[in-house]
This record gives sequence, C-alpha cells and structure tokens, in this order.
Amino acid sequence: MSNERLIVQEVAPRDGLQIEPSWVETADKIALIDQLSSLGFTRIEAGSFVSPKAVPMLRDGEDVFQGIARQPGVTYVALVPNLKGAQRALAAGADELNLVLSASQTHNQANMRMSCEQSLASFAEVVQLAMGQAVSLNGTVATTFGCPFEGRIDEAWVFELVQRYLALGMTGITLADTTGMANPRQVTRIVRQVLEFVPASALTLHFHNTRGLGLCNVLAAFEAGARRFDAALGGLGGCPFAPGASGNICTEDLVNLCTEMGLETGIDLARLIALSRTLPALLGHDTPGQVAKAGRNCDLHPPPAASG
Repeated sequence: MSNERLIVQEVAPRDGLQIEPSWVETADKIALIDQLSSLGFTRIEAGSFVSPKAVPMLRDGEDVFQGIARQPGVTYVALVPNLKGAQRALAAGADELNLVLSASQTHNQANMRMSCEQSLASFAEVVQLAMGQAVSLNGTVATTFGCPFEGRIDEAWVFELVQRYLALGMTGITLADTTGMANPRQVTRIVRQVLEFVPASALTLHFHNTRGLGLCNVLAAFEAGARRFDAALGGLGGCPFAPGASGNICTEDLVNLCTEMGLETGIDLARLIALSRTLPALLGHDTPGQVAKAGRNCDLHPPPAASG
C-alpha cells in the first residue's frame, strides 16, 4: 500500500435511500447532502431521475438538486436511466449523469425493462443531449461480478460494454457489484484488465457488502490500481431488483480503514461518524455500519473499575 489518495464517492442520498420503506422528507435529504458536502467529499450521488413509480423514495429529485447548497469542488451526480431522466437531471443542474445498464440481460430487463442493446441505444440519445453542456457522463456496468439470476458474467462481455460506453463518449466508468457477488481475486483480474483502457482517474468501483467481502474487494481493487470507490453512509442501500442484496459498503468503515492504513481521503472521519449516528433517528431503524457503533481505534475507554 502507498500513501496515495483514495477517492470516496458518497452514494447514500441515492443508492442508500432508494429502498427505504418510510418516506424521508425532501428537506431532510437536502440537509443530509449539505452536511456531507462539508465533510471533504469531492463527489456525491445526490439523487436519481427515474420513474417515480419505480423508485417513489426519489421522486423529489428536482427539489433536492435545486435545494442543496453546492460547495465548490464537489461534483453532484444524478443517476438517469434514459433520455427523459437526463432532461430532468440537466434542468435540475446535475454536474454529472450516471447511466446504468446491467451486464446481465435478465437483470437489465428487471431493472430497466430493456435489453442491453436497447439501453445502449437510449444512452446514445443522452450523449447527444449532453453535447455542448457543462455536464460529464459516467457509464455504470451493473452486475459486473455476478448476477443473482444468471450467475457468472462473461468478463469479455463486461470489457465489451466498457468499450462501447467509451465509444459513445462516456468520460467515466463504474464497475458495480450490484449484489455483492465479487471476490478479491476476481476483482484484481477485472480491474487490471479495465485499467488498460480506462485511466484510474476515470474508474469507479461500486461494491456491496452482501456477503461480507466489501472492504476486502476495495483493497484488492486498490492494489490493482483503482482509486475511486462508491460507499454509503451507514452502509445503507441495496438494489430493489436484486433478491437478497444488502447495503453498499459503509462510508465511515471505509474511511476508517483508510485512516488506519495511512491512505488519504480528505474526509473528516470524526464528523462522518457523528453524522452516521443520526441515521437511525432519521430512518427509524438501525444501520449496518460498524465503526459508528464501535468508535475509532483512537477512541479509548477508561479501564473497568476493580471489583471487590
């Protein structure tokens, strides 16, 4: 490990909240993003512009994007599934559009109601819309490391999808482990291959902790050359169209790992933990993150009083 910087993109306001059963008020979403903006993040996925019927929790995307207090140096990302979503996101002032398709045809049909080819064709329309506008484009390959319906995904097909994204004009690529099926050796192999045609500065890894391997996979990807990772405050999230998918890797757990290993993130860990500890009251349930419960290694305790 070196002391190179690891970039954390916070996705709780989008991927974290999308499957929450109880409505989170627009003002609370804005307040959460504003607090995250003050902690040292350079990238925040602040919402999505998908069908309100598909993801009712995020139906207030316009109000959220227009209500946040934007901090200089922070890129506010919107997930968009199609041209209509892209039009809404651009009107709301998103800095980056994140387009998603699944390497798995079955998952793409469940998630997007389209084949992979149909998704790519619709993305070409989004690229045309974005030309000449002050917005960057990121292409996500979901189920890169495995699909709950199809199982193993052909790695050559993943690489082809990445190449097709680049040919369309995407400036960023995300490889997403949508249901937490990745393992470190697989991650190392795929990341090394993709970095041959995508610079590290343009590649994001998106891991879920469904089977407890999230941070192991981060370290494998980092050692293979990746430098940017999605994470969600408190470990929130999961894909509504993926059976058994639990949350994203937890932001404060990842930042704590980096702190302990001497990897720079630029994020204020103490304030991050304090913010994570407000989530149960906001959401009405406990969160899976561990450092917020245990505290940092440097948070020492008095010895127990002698008995007797």
